[in-house]
Parts: sequence; C-alpha cells; structure tokens
Amino acid sequence: MMSEQAMHDSDARVAPPQHKPAGDSRHLALVEAATDYIAAHLDESVTLERLAEALAVSPWHLQRVFKKIVGVSPRDYADAKRSAQFRSALKSGSPIADATYDAGYGSSSRVYERAAWHLGMTPASYAKGGKGARIHYGTAATSFGLLLVAATDKGICFVCLGEDEEALVAELAAEFPAAAELAGNQAAIGPALEVLLDYLEGKTPHLDLPLDVQATAFQRRVWQELMAIPCGETRTYSQIATRLGLPKGQRAVGRACATNPVSLVIPCHRALRADGGLGGYRWGLPRKEALIALERIGQNRRTKAAGAQ
Repeated sequence: MMSEQAMHDSDARVAPPQHKPAGDSRHLALVEAATDYIAAHLDESVTLERLAEALAVSPWHLQRVFKKIVGVSPRDYADAKRSAQFRSALKSGSPIADATYDAGYGSSSRVYERAAWHLGMTPASYAKGGKGARIHYGTAATSFGLLLVAATDKGICFVCLGEDEEALVAELAAEFPAAAELAGNQAAIGPALEVLLDYLEGKTPHLDLPLDVQATAFQRRVWQELMAIPCGETRTYSQIATRLGLPKGQRAVGRACATNPVSLVIPCHRALRADGGLGGYRWGLPRKEALIALERIGQNRRTKAAGAQ
C-alpha cells in the first residue's frame, strides 16, 4: 500500500513495472489519468461517479483498480493531495485563510474535518508493544481528574485520565511493555499539556497536536471519522460504520474506539449507541458524559457569540 507520506512528498506518476501484462498497462494508464484529473480539480468536489464518467469507465471498476494500484480510494488520494498542498502553503508563509481555499477546502471547518488527521498523524516510530521507543510523560490536575500525556520525539502516543498518578503510569507501561524508556519529563510534555488543559477548560474546540500511534488500517479509518465529528456533536457507532461502508459494523467501530490510545485528541467520547446511550469509555462514563456536555456548552457559546456580531 502506498503510504500517505509518499503521496504527500511526490507528484510523480505511477511507475509501471518493468515486465507488465497488457491489462496492467491499461490499469496504470487509467490510474495515471485519474490522478491527473484529481490534481487538476482539487478545488472542486469530485465524486467517484464524476471521475468515472470523465474517464469513461464504471465507478466500481475505477475504485477497484485505483485502490489496487495506489492503495487508497480516489477520495482519500484527493484528501491527501489537498493536505499536502495546504501544508506546503503554510510552510511557504501563506496565511491560513489563503492556504485553506487554495488547497480546495471550502471553509476552515473542512480543514479540521479532513486535514487535521493528515496534519497531526505521523507513522508510529516503534514496533508492537512500543519496542525500542523512548517515551516521556507528564501530568496535570484537571476538573476531569489527573491527566497524563506521553510522547515520543515524533508526537503524542498516549493520553489518559484518572485519579492516581501511579495507576496512570501503570496504564502507560501496560500500553508499551517493550519500550526502551518510560520516564517522567514535565518540561518536554508541557506544551502538549497546555493545549489539552485549554481544551478541558473549554477554551479551544479543536486539538491540533502531532500524534505517533500504531493502528490497523480499519482503526485509522474509524479514528479519522471521529476526528471529523465537529466539536459539540456526536455520532452513533452505526452512523460511523455506515460512513465507512460497513452498515453492520457498529461493534467493530466500538472496538476501534475502545483501543484508541490518545483519547481527547482522537475524540472517541463523541461516539454513542444507537439509542443515544453513552456506550463505553475507557476512562469512565461520567467523564464521557462530562466531555460531551463541555463541548456542547462551548459550541453553543461560540454560536451565540457569532450571532451577536
């Protein structure tokens, strides 16, 4: 599978293998034409149907061939290209508003819905169980209990809430039993703690922090959908599963939420049962309910303030 970074860092066309059957050659040509079309229409909403019509093929055939060769769907490829263009514009000094619209995002909310994942996620820098990782952590008292945040040099790898530091450190150690180092470092984690404290005090609706987490392809898809839920809103496990093309996959979505190692940053508290019940939450249902209430109150306040201007 082509990595997201490969799509970000290279505009090269799909290179054909040295020895290829004629069918593969046609498929490569089709994917090349599709990527060219996507690149030329990043400022538009190009559906799979529109792309297939432009290339005179069926949507089903295009989706299958594109994913087989590129590793992701045309939609995900377009999202990655927009994200790359957005980041490039920011690095070159463009104002955020200009970078937002030049990259094809219709509004700033679209940046948070689709680009935040790409901006914040880095490939995990460690093997299963944290083998070889050097992880530092810090803690802070909040109205939700004690907050512990841990990170590698690439980004945040664990966030947890509780009452006892010793217990939270034990949770961290259980998450990364093969880490080369687990050490407290309040100074190193301080900036991330400040961002999360602002969020838990209702001062900021969005968490834009670099992450360094391991995940299966399915977990990443679920977590991306969670990050796309606007602050102050919720979705049911069934709704998330349906958006992923798995209308009966609510249990799998629930498991992906339960294995989220960076709660708050990836807001699994925004996922509810179909009947509106809270479902589960690793750090306790009272905290989940309070987090949802915090976000709704903050969003209502911001909406009223915007209306008064």
